Amino acid sequence: MTEDAPELRASDADRDRVTEVLRDALAEGRLDMEEFEERLDATYKARTYGELAPITRDLPSAPSPASAGTAPRVSMSKEPAPSGSWAGRITGREGSSTWAVAVMSGFQRKGRWTVPRRFNCFAFWGGGEIDLREADFEAGEVEINCIAIMGGMQVIVPPGVEVVVRGIGVMGGFDHREEGVPGDPGAPRVIVTGFAFWGGVGVERKVTRAERQRLKEERRQEKLERKESLRELGESYRDDALEAHRRMLDGHHDLMRERKRERQEERDRRREAQDQRREARDRRRDREY
Repeated sequence: MTEDAPELRASDADRDRVTEVLRDALAEGRLDMEEFEERLDATYKARTYGELAPITRDLPSAPSPASAGTAPRVSMSKEPAPSGSWAGRITGREGSSTWAVAVMSGFQRKGRWTVPRRFNCFAFWGGGEIDLREADFEAGEVEINCIAIMGGMQVIVPPGVEVVVRGIGVMGGFDHREEGVPGDPGAPRVIVTGFAFWGGVGVERKVTRAERQRLKEERRQEKLERKESLRELGESYRDDALEAHRRMLDGHHDLMRERKRERQEERDRRREAQDQRREARDRRRDREY
């Protein structure tokens, strides 16, 4: 499915495609260096397709973000996850922990552990954290049953997991913000149920610390590569400009030498004509005497 959607958030790949068009325009002389730098800065600041559109609108062969002022053509359907990406984490083994209690205290379930089909937890004047980001799962559908009395709990799920919230709150509540996000093919389904009285159960979607560090390193590397590419492009542009200036000077020097040669030839012709007139006068004078 493709449709114009200027309000959609742009990705790094979209910005990279616009950057390629700007580089081609600079190399072809359609943009000078100042215009290129201004548009490149606007590209990296753009957050939506609508903001990318004007940057290459007046350039030929622009990619979708700049075509006729419309947003890029993008697929609205989720691409399948690589085969086996979740299969290894749905083990079928019995859960390593099936319950947790916090009375005027706290509990945590995090790191490498196996989530059972049903995990029961209770907090009274306390709190708990159930972190599923690095966990394995006994089944493709698990239930986290939370009872929070004047306390709170936080359920943390990784990206790609479908979340369903069915808890009831009395003077308290359950967080529904992550509900309705489609899961990856083969990913487990997490159902959050329970009861909250003067308390709350939060649901949050986070990547692992290692994944966050990896993404940060990727963005840093991409930024370094962009800077290096821009530096090389700038050097190439300067070399081309210097070469063009050198050719212009060489042409000017050749022209000046040609004009100097022509002036010298003109002086030689005048001197020769003067010599001929002088010889003619001398011959007339000799005949008169």
